[in-house]
Amino acid sequence: MLRSIIAAFLSFPMAVSAQTSQLSDQEISDAYIYLLGRLLVTRQQQLDFQSGFKWNELVHQKPGAVDWPNPNLDVAYSEAWVAVDDKSCTVVSVPKVEKRYFTVQVLNGWGETLTNINERLFPTRPSGEFALCLRGAKAEIPADAVRIDLPVRLARILARVELGDDWTQAVALQNQFKLRATGSPALPDIPKTPIFELQQFPGVEAFDAAAVALDSEPDINTGLEPMREKVRAIAKLASAPGERSRIDQVIRTKAFADFGAAGARIGHGTIQNHWARPGVVGEYGIDYLTRTLVNYGGIWANIKPEVLYYRSNTDASGAQLNGDNVYTLTFPKEGLPAKFANYFWSVIAVDGERFRVLPNAKNRFLLNRETKPELNADGSLTLYFADQKPADAPDGNWLPTPKGSVYRLTFRYYGPTEGVANGTYYPPALVKR
Repeated sequence: MLRSIIAAFLSFPMAVSAQTSQLSDQEISDAYIYLLGRLLVTRQQQLDFQSGFKWNELVHQKPGAVDWPNPNLDVAYSEAWVAVDDKSCTVVSVPKVEKRYFTVQVLNGWGETLTNINERLFPTRPSGEFALCLRGAKAEIPADAVRIDLPVRLARILARVELGDDWTQAVALQNQFKLRATGSPALPDIPKTPIFELQQFPGVEAFDAAAVALDSEPDINTGLEPMREKVRAIAKLASAPGERSRIDQVIRTKAFADFGAAGARIGHGTIQNHWARPGVVGEYGIDYLTRTLVNYGGIWANIKPEVLYYRSNTDASGAQLNGDNVYTLTFPKEGLPAKFANYFWSVIAVDGERFRVLPNAKNRFLLNRETKPELNADGSLTLYFADQKPADAPDGNWLPTPKGSVYRLTFRYYGPTEGVANGTYYPPALVKR
């Protein structure tokens, strides 16, 4: 008996080697990028609870106070992690909001948008109480509540209220959004996965957390089952020292490079005028590559009918945007940004590593309708990006971009229309002066 146990133990590395030799570098890279999409969400979840979040309780953030990549500073955010089960739902109370954009976005633990609560999806009753329930749950809910069934037991809520030109009223509305559980739901454990800096991804240790990451939240997209199995297989192989070293090497040389190369187009997106437009956003299907890239560069992105994002980090010549330079972005009279957004538009500059806004003495971090940009004499609109305001730039058209900064821009269209909605439109290229 002892000999057979020893023989089995000694043969284990050989068996592992035989298995892993059948896995190509590309397969390891793909599995890593797939897993990373989930780890970016569990990373944020752990940071949220460390900062004081509690299940089924909304946190009303002060305008501009959120700390995640590429924040939208046009809105006041309220955030929560929601837990539901077979006997308990979570009720969202939504105030009456008029002539101001708002939405209550509900996401799962992979960054997929499950639903939104607003007048677009609930035109006959966009306010009142909405009960988020586990699909099939036999839970009591208020008689007048609209029931919304979820395919998962936990969800992330991100409520947005447009700040507009009256922040006081926006914050007052924000604080009227409420959450409450109808019972005592079983509260899930917070997945313990690596908490890493966005500029320093984990290596093979990411696969040490694979079981926790995958078991704690199902991926609702059909067609990705083989990828999950591949992640689990690599996680098992990573327990053998020799294979662990090879897997780590592949991650650091190939997976990181593959991920970086895919970033320019936002996965399977397209680029025109040096602006990248994602092919999918908020709902990803089998496009896990784009999902991971969005979770990395702008977590909690919403679906296309709500907002469309364009990103640029280069000027018309293809050179990297840099705060040492002055750039202009000119929209023709017939193509002003407001034409393509039912609600509002904005452009924000963030640093190239952590994707946070650029500090500046003016404390201006975006351009939008509220900065009151002025049109040119011919009806066109020119926006300016520079460390100091150019002499010919109206103040409301200028976004400070400090010297020495390497940055990128994100243009948002809320309630996208026309070419933004159908993918035929791209903002003009940035021109270096």
